[in-house]
Amino acid sequence: MSGTTPELPIVVRDALMPKAQRLVVNRRGSTVWEVESRRGRYAVKVGRPIEATADWPAQPWTALAPAREGAVLHRLGRDDIAYGVWKHGTWNFQQWRNGPDLYRLWEPCRKQDSPVEPHVSAALGCVEALAELHAKGWAHGDVQPAHFIIGPERTHLIDLALAGGGHVPGWYDFPFRGCLVHYEAPEIARSVLDTGEAEPTPEADVYALGASLLISATGWRAVEYPDDAPRPVQREAVANGSRRPVKVPGELGTLISAMLSHAPEDRPTVYEVGKALS
Repeated sequence: MSGTTPELPIVVRDALMPKAQRLVVNRRGSTVWEVESRRGRYAVKVGRPIEATADWPAQPWTALAPAREGAVLHRLGRDDIAYGVWKHGTWNFQQWRNGPDLYRLWEPCRKQDSPVEPHVSAALGCVEALAELHAKGWAHGDVQPAHFIIGPERTHLIDLALAGGGHVPGWYDFPFRGCLVHYEAPEIARSVLDTGEAEPTPEADVYALGASLLISATGWRAVEYPDDAPRPVQREAVANGSRRPVKVPGELGTLISAMLSHAPEDRPTVYEVGKALS
């Protein structure tokens, strides 16, 4: 869709009858709008396949991701979700969540010589949101700072298209092939390198939460590799455990270091992290 302005699928426009809409994300394979309608404010996600390039293979799963997320949210008991098919892939709409994401919220902490320290209450809100998902038998699979929305009353964990733990109808299901490598646990990275696939787990979510807290607080990734390194090189660094030291003060730093342990069994559970922060 390069060079063109995307439009909401007709079926979504008919369902929501938008009074106003704002394009939030427009990238290969995924478009997101904020839509205001008489029914309320919604996030509308539209997926389409990514075609192969000289540098990257084709990614057909991106067309299915919105419907897969819709199915997961439905399984989790959400009643503010609708999803379906359009001519290029699938779509969903769900309640819009107000608030900054974790990385944006902690921006003052990352400024050089800043006296501002990360808010433990914000970290606890992220932990509670993830713990709620784990308590329902699901692992998120794509934990990252942008997926924690710090609302006025609670923190929301969004973007569950890669979540695992329950039944997803086969026609829009697809294998889990890892996530953004900055937040990928070593065992996930190794599995993707060796087999091309992996399984989301609560332990890997805890690692990803630790990496999210670290980069949001300091601006540094958990693992060191060149910014322009190919993805397999990044994953090899993660799988081999070449981790940076955690330079976050206090109890939060100690917890982050434990969450980033190389072996899954050495990491605290999300419930243990929450108890420590409380």
